[in-house]
Amino acid sequence: MDHNHHRDNEFEHQEIQKAKASSKFNRSKTIHTPRNSIECPEKPLYLYPSPHSIERNGSIKKLHCSPLGSMVGTSFKGKVKKLYSIFDSLKENHHRSSIPKPQTTKYSKPLISTSPLLPGTEDRVVIYLTSIRGIRRTFEDCYTVKMILGSYRVKVDERDVSMHIAYRKELQSVMGEKKNNNIVTLPQIFIKGKYIGGAELIKQLNELGELRKLLRGIPLRPIGYICEGCGDVRFVPCSNCDGSRKFFDEDDGQIRRCLVCNENGLVRCTLCCS
Repeated sequence: MDHNHHRDNEFEHQEIQKAKASSKFNRSKTIHTPRNSIECPEKPLYLYPSPHSIERNGSIKKLHCSPLGSMVGTSFKGKVKKLYSIFDSLKENHHRSSIPKPQTTKYSKPLISTSPLLPGTEDRVVIYLTSIRGIRRTFEDCYTVKMILGSYRVKVDERDVSMHIAYRKELQSVMGEKKNNNIVTLPQIFIKGKYIGGAELIKQLNELGELRKLLRGIPLRPIGYICEGCGDVRFVPCSNCDGSRKFFDEDDGQIRRCLVCNENGLVRCTLCCS
């Protein structure tokens, strides 16, 4: 009896050892032990299908045979030509719209006009402007045009109508303000003696690169040049009356009106405005 019982215990011990050894290599199986049981469910294996090869000829055929393709044309070449024609027409329309056209407003004359001429100024740019900040928009336009022309370093003859009333009368006579009852706005620009226009046109010509072509042939100023006589103000106090507009006539012994300076007691600088 003792011998048989010993054999049964030894057989049971061997079975347990085999079960433990097999669990190290296959955890998906259920191991039955005398006391505990551990169940490990099997994980499903997913197989993804391989992607289909891309058929370019098939895609073109589908596009050609689709309802959208039939609306555009009967052949693929016809569709491409039609698309090219559409893009070409859009480019032409954009190019035409970017070209500035003469503009006329109820406050000013046309921006481009070849009729007004300013004799004696064929070698320079003449700009009629104002340095008074009474009207903000006018002052900003004058300043902007002055900076644009200054960037090209060309010879610019600035004629400030607020500093010299003769310039205002000169501009009115050239533009024909009194004859045509038109209001001349500032600034007004003449290049090589020909009237160009106002601030808006100068801005457009500068953006399109056409202003550089108009300024060709005009003498250039040195880089960083500032007039030593007036500091680029274009006016200096009258040396005859010291800006008082009056002087003492020793012959008659009377105070007389100075005929050399303007209404503000100023004269044009002879260094930069000759």
